Amino acid sequence: MASITRRRSIGLPNTGAGMGGAATLLYVLFIGLPVGALLFKAGQQESFFTTLTSGPALTAMRLSLVTSAISMVVIVLVGTPFAYLLARSKSPLLRLIDTLVELPLVMPPVVAGVAMLMAFGRRGVLGAPLEDFGITLPFTTAAVIMAQIFVASPFFVRAAKLGFQSVAKDHEDISRTLGVSPWCTFWRITLPLAAPSLLTGLALSWARAVSEFGATIMFAGNLTGKTQTMPLAIMSAMETSLDTALVLSVLLVLGSLTVLAALGYFAQRHWQGEA
Repeated sequence: MASITRRRSIGLPNTGAGMGGAATLLYVLFIGLPVGALLFKAGQQESFFTTLTSGPALTAMRLSLVTSAISMVVIVLVGTPFAYLLARSKSPLLRLIDTLVELPLVMPPVVAGVAMLMAFGRRGVLGAPLEDFGITLPFTTAAVIMAQIFVASPFFVRAAKLGFQSVAKDHEDISRTLGVSPWCTFWRITLPLAAPSLLTGLALSWARAVSEFGATIMFAGNLTGKTQTMPLAIMSAMETSLDTALVLSVLLVLGSLTVLAALGYFAQRHWQGEA
């Protein structure tokens, strides 16, 4: 009996490892095959670099980079103190707000765009008052930024909150007993310790903003040079030029890979520093 039990105990990890290896292979093939096919087909295009430097591609790429950069600045400036407050406060009201932070994550992007129209459109709740001041938001570049902030901010806020929660409050209390102001304590102790989580949230938030499609097309439209970001340009290019669609798709994939590589690099440096 003891030998049988020993064999079973030895066999179970091997079985689990085999199942894990098969699942890993299946997952890698499922994710890697479409990406590899995209890169392969794009590499076969003779006019790849010509299309890359064409007017529509450069315009869409420039608009996506500019709008996503502005969105990230707003998200970091507003989301960082907001996430810190959520991490440190025990107010019932903030707990209720905390449950609503992830609402844009589960809300379909098209629905988010319609909701923003109902709020800021000409017939929306705030649309008419804004028009009295000469401000029109729908179908403008500002609408693109607002749509990106709406769908991407939860990624940063949630990651930043977890990062601040991982910082022991005792560190802040000791710093303050030594006469350091709360502002300096936050900048010198709390923020550096939570930085890896903030960088992770920033990377995920930027990737979501660059890839935003549904809310943008509903709230900002698809106007070339004004609201047509790279995902919208890919959709338009699929109707006329597959070459352009492939080039823009490859650019988005390479941008995502660059962000992931940079994130892995900074995370590795952080863990090595702790070790």
